[in-house]
Amino acid sequence: MKSLSSSELELMEYIWKLEKSFLNDLISAFPEPRPAKTTVATLLKRMQDKAYVGYNVFGNSRQYFPLVEKEDYFADYFKSIVFQHFNDSFLEFGLFLFKNPNLNQAELEEIKESLDFEINKNKSKEAVFY
Repeated sequence: MKSLSSSELELMEYIWKLEKSFLNDLISAFPEPRPAKTTVATLLKRMQDKAYVGYNVFGNSRQYFPLVEKEDYFADYFKSIVFQHFNDSFLEFGLFLFKNPNLNQAELEEIKESLDFEINKNKSKEAVFY
């Protein structure tokens, strides 16, 4: 999957949020100063070429919708970061994040609780009952 530029990703966030939208809906979703209609149309065309956005035709208008779920996009995005910068090791990536000095004690505790929950969930999946 080709990655999105920062401008494309910003537009994609509105497409995910609105789910189905016309060009004017997307332009209106932006804060002031809003981008030009031609700019948004160009971004949409590039995103169609990358297979992120589809559309249905209604008369002379197109209603755009996402072809890729937000969670799937970011899962692939983070996989590529881990592959390129952390020797394809989610362990190295996780350790890098946890050593971040910007994390406070409460955030670290919340991460620990989430990890414990996922570990226990995986253990119960692996358990074999006879």
